[in-house]
Parts: sequence; C-alpha cells; structure tokens
Amino acid sequence: MIYVKAILGLGLMGAIFGLALALAAKKFAVEQDPRQEMIVEVLPGANCGGCGFPGCSGLAAAIVAGKAPVDACPVGGSTVAAKVAAIMGVEAGAAKERKVARVLCQGGTGQCGVRFVYDGFADCKAAQLVGGGAKACAYGCLGMGSCVAACSFDALHMGPDGLPVVDEEACTSCGRCVAACPRGIIQLVPESQSVTVLCRSYARGADVRKTCKVGCIGCGLCVKACPNGAITMDNNLAVIDPAKCDACGKCVEKCPTKSIVMRSRKTTAGTGSLAAS
Repeated sequence: MIYVKAILGLGLMGAIFGLALALAAKKFAVEQDPRQEMIVEVLPGANCGGCGFPGCSGLAAAIVAGKAPVDACPVGGSTVAAKVAAIMGVEAGAAKERKVARVLCQGGTGQCGVRFVYDGFADCKAAQLVGGGAKACAYGCLGMGSCVAACSFDALHMGPDGLPVVDEEACTSCGRCVAACPRGIIQLVPESQSVTVLCRSYARGADVRKTCKVGCIGCGLCVKACPNGAITMDNNLAVIDPAKCDACGKCVEKCPTKSIVMRSRKTTAGTGSLAAS
C-alpha cells in the first residue's frame, strides 16, 4: 500500500510540474518571425557553418535579426542571395565573385621528403602534434586527408602524390577544409585568380632546397619579372596581389622551382586545379 501511494504521489507531482512547464512555455514563448522559416526553406540545407553561424537555421535567424547580410551563405551563392533578399524585401546587391579552395602546396611524394615514419591516427592535427609532423618541410601538407574528411560536398580527394586535390566545380567555399588544415595551406581565393604561389614556406631558400623541390626559395626573380608590381616578398615567400595581376605569365616563366603556377583549366574530380604554363 505504501508503494502504491508513493507511485501515485510521484505521478501527481509529475503531472503538476508538466502542466506548470507547459503553461510557462506558452506564456513566455517568443513568436518566431515567419520570414525565418521561409529563409530556411530556400537555403541549401548544408549546415556547413561556412557562413559563421550554427547551421542554416542559425543563419536564417541572424538575417531576420539584421545580424547577417542576405548573401551570407557561401554555398547558395547569388541565386540563394536573391531569394533571401526577396523574402526580406531588400535589394540583393551586386553578386560577389565565387571563391574556391586552393591547396598551396605541391610537395607531395617525390617532391618533399619526410623526417620520420608517422604511424598514428590518420589526422593532420594528430600528425602535427608528433614532433611537428613527419614532413621534411615544416610548412607543407601533412597528407593525412583531414580536409577531405571535412568536406561535405565531395570536392576534395587525395591524389596519387599524397596531396589533396580540389574539384573547383564542386567546391562551395564553405571553408571547412580551411579550418581542418593545421598548417593553413588551404585558402579560399577568387575563382578568377589565375596565377597562384603554391607554397606556404617562410624558410630561407637554402633550407627550402634541402626539403622540397618545388618550394618558393625567395629568390625574387618573380618580383623583377612582373611588369605590374603585383608580386612582393613577404619573409622569403612570394605574394601575389590579384588586383594587379593580369596573368601575363612572366613570373611563372621565371620561377626556377615552378612554385608559381597558372591555372590552365577548371577541374574535375581527380585532376589538378592548376598547372604550370
């Protein structure tokens, strides 16, 4: 009998608390702007976080609250931006140039050596923690494929030389691969950027030659060759200003290690995004 009373008492208390919570939820409920759900419906639904907000619903809430622009979704591009702008009753504005991920390293198998054999988790951040990484170049791609695993759009694949290859047609510029790389060798660049320095090494030229056959050695020949002043040297590394570059190709011709390359075609899965001209 005691057990029965106890059970009934607990059940009654649960019912009272449940009713109280339901009434409180109804009383203090915040009405959602109907535009938020409309925006969620036109967003891609990738929930990649490339916009800087927690998923598509988070971005929709931010847009309605005026905390994010209508073109904040990198995956949807100008098409989705126009739809969101129509829902918000504002102008979409000029379309932004599409960006794509580029892997700024060519030091794969046969081009860059290793200091030791890494036998651990197939994760770049984990590999980086072991003696600073096995790669002979302290700035080069570790080749564990963390960027490939992070990509939700099948836009990255590991190539035969142990380097990730970007399919620029499939790339949505969400930035997940950028965040996954502990060495910062993947960057989002304008799709129209033709000439790129595929190296991130700040080491001296003599040290680069010891570790990688295709790394920037900081010789400055590209700076002298550029007729537009589009190239500068930043701590032994050539840096190109896309706004000044007219893709004349003179820097590509002069680079002794071929670390500066010119885009020759759009990619398809499994092929390189850039090629020396």
